[in-house]
Amino acid sequence: MSNLQQQKFDLVTRDLRKWQGREEWFFNRDHTDTYELWYEGRYKRAEVWQKRVIGQLIKKDKRVKTLLEFGCGTTRFTRWWKEIGIEASGGDISPFMLGQGVHLFNGDLVLADSHHMPFKDHTFDALAFITTFEYYKDPVKVIREAARVGKYGIVFGMMNRNSPKVLRRRIQEAFGKNPFYVTATFYTPKMLMAVIAEALHDRDYTIAWTATGLPEWFPVQQWHQPYGDFFGLHVRLNDVV
Repeated sequence: MSNLQQQKFDLVTRDLRKWQGREEWFFNRDHTDTYELWYEGRYKRAEVWQKRVIGQLIKKDKRVKTLLEFGCGTTRFTRWWKEIGIEASGGDISPFMLGQGVHLFNGDLVLADSHHMPFKDHTFDALAFITTFEYYKDPVKVIREAARVGKYGIVFGMMNRNSPKVLRRRIQEAFGKNPFYVTATFYTPKMLMAVIAEALHDRDYTIAWTATGLPEWFPVQQWHQPYGDFFGLHVRLNDVV
């Protein structure tokens, strides 16, 4: 990279650090450069179940053939959608995450803000947010944008507020040990549905959800109870043809 290119890149990333008026871990290369390693280590089992529940939810809507995943990061999930027959594209606000994703994903990626998606109405069949919606300061606006761009609906993969790991994370933060969730808002399925109701009050939709992220020793690994480290939720828009 030339000195001029470096200066331009530094200028862009400096401005992005002001996004939402706070520091975010995904603008820090100390954290983003090791992101993929999380899923290759202790989070591997969790990833398997997260993909399973998300896949089950979205595949119930046979209309969905194309999808935009916003907050795609390094494209960890974006690369996976094709395995369940969906053509995916990705969007993210972090140039550091996309800088890795462009080498890992053979598809379209865009550097953009989820509050102002640079796409025409109904560009994709669906929108996806996988462990990224927790970081939006204006979730109602983001959902409305998602419903505008995604013709048939939205699928969420969320870190669950009803999890003992939330308490552990907050304790770690108090001791400066875990920077990843400082700005995150953890939702329960009920809390997320309330935000969706506000955002889509004039739309006809149905919701399905399921939870996972339960201890390995637990007799079930997926259930329709609002407990577990992760839940998937699908908003199916019924007022479009």
